[in-house]
This record gives sequence, structure tokens and C-alpha cells, in this order.
Amino acid sequence: MTPSFNAQAGVLQVGGVDLHRLAARAGHTPFYVYDRSVLDARLRTLRQTLPHGIELHYSIKANPMPAIVHHLATRLDGFDVASASEMMLALDTGMRPERIGFAGPGKAHEELRRAVAAGVIVHIESAAQLDLVTKLGREFGIRPSVAIRVNPDFQIGKGGLRMGGGAGPFGVDASQVPALLHELARQEVVLAGFHVFWGSQCLHAPTIVQAQRQSADLASWLAGALEAPPAFINLGGGFGIPYFPGEDPLDLEAVGEAMGNWLPSFQRRLPGTRVVLELGRYLVGEAGIYVCRIVDRKVSCGETFLVTDGGLHHHLAASGNFGQVLRRNYPVMIGNRLDEPSQERCHIVGCLCTPLDRIADDAHLPATSIGDLVVVLQSGAYGRSASPVDFLGHPPPAEMLI
Repeated sequence: MTPSFNAQAGVLQVGGVDLHRLAARAGHTPFYVYDRSVLDARLRTLRQTLPHGIELHYSIKANPMPAIVHHLATRLDGFDVASASEMMLALDTGMRPERIGFAGPGKAHEELRRAVAAGVIVHIESAAQLDLVTKLGREFGIRPSVAIRVNPDFQIGKGGLRMGGGAGPFGVDASQVPALLHELARQEVVLAGFHVFWGSQCLHAPTIVQAQRQSADLASWLAGALEAPPAFINLGGGFGIPYFPGEDPLDLEAVGEAMGNWLPSFQRRLPGTRVVLELGRYLVGEAGIYVCRIVDRKVSCGETFLVTDGGLHHHLAASGNFGQVLRRNYPVMIGNRLDEPSQERCHIVGCLCTPLDRIADDAHLPATSIGDLVVVLQSGAYGRSASPVDFLGHPPPAEMLI
């Protein structure tokens, strides 16, 4: 049982509401449900543990459900978006444009035009993007605000998904940034800051500590060529959550303590520069579950298969087809049998006509019946929106924030 949720009479509760009532409220299975109290608790922990003055942004790509984005808008310092659609969602919350950063290596002309018109900060990832943004600024008679996304000259060590360092499509190589800054000074734009995104889904605190220090040093060196300190430095995020057996939660206190050690010298070097952390999965991942219903039980060659009305078209990550090299089970449970002992080995599969549609392999669970509810934990990030919802034409899952 995850500490985020409770049970009563063997039935999982989310936000104080039991799973059967949630299914009735959704109108059908499958569905996602997110607990706003878990979101708020995570934010309180971050504010209490990280040094005072660290700004927290939400990376909307982790979960763009409008209710979640609007909820977080009143509690965070900004948003990071990766498309014009996400930008419009962020603007609709009332977040000020200068608190919204638009990143991504492949921004289309029309997306950049909309971003410049809206006044959000465009994260420049190439010289061509800078040139286009400058021309769009002239079209509207304004000086667009930009940040340079830096591809760092270091790579993360233990754990996590590398998003920078070495050859890649993201950002401008650190060695090329000085020349771009020289060109930028000749353009009719305003440099707001630097964005150093080194990696994601890291559970190893020493790796995050080292990456943050190196990012801060890199940004300080780059800022040395400027006439005045930049408005902000976005150090990316990288904070991960545990999904699989043997994984421990991130030691946030160790990260916060280390930040407290290097932050004063950074602030002396760049007075007035805000330090931003861009978090996605770490904010929302543990606040959500995916629920589907068992519609059939069958035995094949001596192995039991629980067939559900859900699957990879709703939750690609849980199927193992969203970044896993060797497939491992997300944490799963039978949400209406939590007080019963585990007594059977089984496979949980979805309803699609593909062998890739597997929710759990060789799971040890209570004896189940048709109609029972399968719950996939750690499903608040990269769930519905990261899945091929239209595949084979099955209905989409409902979503609720309670």
C-alpha cells in the first residue's frame, strides 16, 4: 500500500472516497483519479525542504489535465510548456506570460508566432529559432523575451534519463552558447535567462546534487559575458519517483541541504537572479492511479490471465512500452480486495489485440473474480496523455481530480 492512499473494509480510498463510488462517479471504467491533497502535500514538502527563494515550476507535459494545471497555478511560481496547446492551457489559468517558458527542439513557425504574441519566454534551442523569434518580434513591434536552453558539457552519472550532455537534439551546445550570446546582443530580443536541462527520473540524490552544482557553475560562467545578471536560471528538474521493487524514494533532504550550501555563493555571483526548478513527475506522479475492471479470467497452459477493459492505449507506461528496456511491473493491486491475502500468480492484460498489452506479468495477488477492480499506482504522470488513446477505437478513460 502506498502511503498516499488509505483503505476501508478492504477497499482503496482516494481523497476519502472509496473505489466503488469513484467508479460510479466516473461513469465507467477505466478511469484515472488524482488526489489534490497528495499534490498539496508534495508541494508543502518541497517548500519546507528546499532553500527559501527557490522557485518551483510545473512541467505541464507530465500531466496536462486542465483541473490539475489550474489547481497548481495558484500554488506554483510558473509553468514550463512544450507546445502551443500547453501554452494556451497555462495562459488560461491566469499565470503571467513572463512566468511561462516555452521549450522544445521543434517549435513550428506558427507556434513561435503565437508564443511571441502571447509574451511568454521562448527557450531558444538553435540559432535558427533565435532568428525567427527576432523577425516575429519585429512583426508585432515588440522585443520578445527569450532564454537559451543549454546542452550542458557534462553528463549525469548514476540513474535517471539523460536529457543533455553529448550529441542530442535538445538545446544549444555549451561551447556554442558564447557565440549565440554575441549574436543575441545584436538582435531585438531580451535575454531573460538560461535553461539547463540535464536529465529526468533520477532517484540518486548525489547525482542530482552534482548536476545542480555543475549547472549553476555553467550558467554563472555563461552569464559572465552579460552586462547584467539574467533574471533567472532554470536548473531543470530530474527528481524521480520509485516505480519498481528495490527503488527507494529520492532523499529530498540531501538535495535541499546541498542547495543550501552552494546557493549563497551563486547569489553573490549573480545577485537578483532567480533559481528555478522545473518539476513534473515528482509533483504529480504519486498523486494518481489508473483503475480498470476485470472482464474475464482464463487459464492458458496452466497460467492464469486476468483480462481487463483497460490497457496500453490508456497507460502506455505501465505496459512497459514507454522507455523501459526490460519490462517491469508498475505497482498493482486489486483495489476492492486489499484485506485478502495474496494467493495466486497471474498475468494482468488489457483488451487490445496485441501481445504488448500487458499491465502486469507474474503478479502475486488475492484470488479475483470478474468485476474486480485493478489499480495501477504511480500513475499521475505520463499516463493518459502519453498513450495511444485512439488505438483500436476503444473509449478513452475518464479523468477526475478529487
